[in-house]
Amino acid sequence: MLQEDDAAEMAEAVSELFAQMLSRNEITADALVSVLFTSTPDLHSAFPAAAARSLGLQDVPLICAQELDVHGALQRVVRVLAHAEVDVPRAQIQHVYLRGAEVLRQDLAT
Repeated sequence: MLQEDDAAEMAEAVSELFAQMLSRNEITADALVSVLFTSTPDLHSAFPAAAARSLGLQDVPLICAQELDVHGALQRVVRVLAHAEVDVPRAQIQHVYLRGAEVLRQDLAT
């Protein structure tokens, strides 16, 4: 979650989240097939995928989409869904929730 709709904070938060996802799951950029970023409708300052590009993901297809505008949903949230080739059972994948977003999936957050 971002504290405000700010391009610099977007870059920092997405970089942190994406780096944690790769690190915790021992995934290299070469294993990535594609990445989907979503953000809540209240975020307008930057594309979340731009932060991933700054991490060197130049040859990985990235796409951004907007989350549904559901009444009562958390605000200023960016989500990442990475498709990767891994030799790890799905049950061992570590899902990453940071900056207060842990409440979205307390059953998966570590």
